[in-house]
Amino acid sequence: MIALKDILYKVTINAVVGSTGVQVNAIEFDSRQIKTNDVFVAIRGSVVDGHNFIAKAIELGATAIVCEVLPEQLQNGITYIEVDSASKALAFMAANYYGNPSGNLKLVGVTGTNGKTTVSTLLYQLFKKAGFKVGLLSTVKIMVGDKEFKATHTTPDSLTINKYLSEMNDEGVEFCFMEVSSHGIHQNRTEGLVFEGGIFTNLSHDHLDYHNTFAEYRDVKKQFFDQLSAKSFALVNVDDKNGLVMLQNTKARKITYALKSYADYKAQILENQFSGLLLKLNDNEVWTRLIGSFNAYNILAIYATAELLGLEKVENLKLISELESVSGRFQYLVSDEKITAIVDYAHTPDALKNVLETINNIRTKNEELITVVGCGGDRDKTKRPKMGHIASALSTKVIFTSDNPRSEVPDAIIEDIEKGVEPQNYKKTLSIVDRKQAIKTACQMAQPNDIILIAGKGHETYQEIKGERFDFDDYKIVQEFLKQLQK
Repeated sequence: MIALKDILYKVTINAVVGSTGVQVNAIEFDSRQIKTNDVFVAIRGSVVDGHNFIAKAIELGATAIVCEVLPEQLQNGITYIEVDSASKALAFMAANYYGNPSGNLKLVGVTGTNGKTTVSTLLYQLFKKAGFKVGLLSTVKIMVGDKEFKATHTTPDSLTINKYLSEMNDEGVEFCFMEVSSHGIHQNRTEGLVFEGGIFTNLSHDHLDYHNTFAEYRDVKKQFFDQLSAKSFALVNVDDKNGLVMLQNTKARKITYALKSYADYKAQILENQFSGLLLKLNDNEVWTRLIGSFNAYNILAIYATAELLGLEKVENLKLISELESVSGRFQYLVSDEKITAIVDYAHTPDALKNVLETINNIRTKNEELITVVGCGGDRDKTKRPKMGHIASALSTKVIFTSDNPRSEVPDAIIEDIEKGVEPQNYKKTLSIVDRKQAIKTACQMAQPNDIILIAGKGHETYQEIKGERFDFDDYKIVQEFLKQLQK
């Protein structure tokens, strides 16, 4: 049990009804999880408003309520706290409840449209190889030292973040690398956290179903850097024009990286092959198993971050050469028939363009590049024709298929994608709604030395259709079909 007043530190309070000295057991924002003596935080979500469940929370045993609007009828013996932002209040309360665990380790946040998972996961890999106890909060998984937990969101809710950071404290974790999404920033999930530094990778078309405009999307990302303290570092990619925007109001130490522009950390691609990249990082050459110019940016961000966190240069370069690609990020296999299959999470126009341009820069052009791609349902519809245009322009053959259609009709999503195909590219395209059949067809079409790109889902091991999740792993499926062709 803990006194309510002790977990309200830094929360901006408008009004209090009752005593803040009341002892509470736990914090919950889901009324269904409430138990005796809990405090319920009523958050207004995009679908559900927690204020509608205050009475239910009290019925289940809540002794304190944090809300933006006080109920018309107040119950005796219940403490009510009125705040401007319940989500912000939850973030500070969660941090206080768990003893502000982010302050006991070096927490680095990675934000941007593409590259968040790769940069955060490879930093976890690198510092673990360097002999440190490390934590990871990513889209793919959560790691507390060597313990793995399933991830459900790019940026978890405030309670979950602080719970895992607290466990990291218990395990003696020294560094934690965390993906920071625009949704997480906008919903105040990162408030109350102490960051050692922040990394900006890039910004391109995504999440405009949630953020009304690109400018709004950019400005939400910028909020993360605005919140960094003077003791932190802000490392940004200045080849992206939005990199300097991120630095405009930050108090943090400003550090830049780039391949094309003047920057504190520079990279040059010396060799780019399917086996890896030879890079010049500032004045040092290093071979890495990662592939493509987009990964040159990721490696440069990792190199810079490791140096900023105190890793010695020679060890830093050695460990970078040992890093292995992240699941579902340019993950490839070569069959006995010499067909190369690549699985990548590219689900935005910019990410798809990067992957296809990387493949085209490496391949000899004597082979076919067959792309299998779709777009998720109930998400930003404006990017669909752009994805169709890019896939058909940069591939020799394209199969449009389902991604995670969710509540939408798959055929309608594919029709949106097809609108972006220019007349000269019509003959390159084929539409197969069933994703498994689409992958099988790509394998059947491929000849020796051809390349198959399966884009959009990457590390995901499911397909979401009409509210249900079905087992579906692009990598395992293409591997299986290519094996069948060998028989």
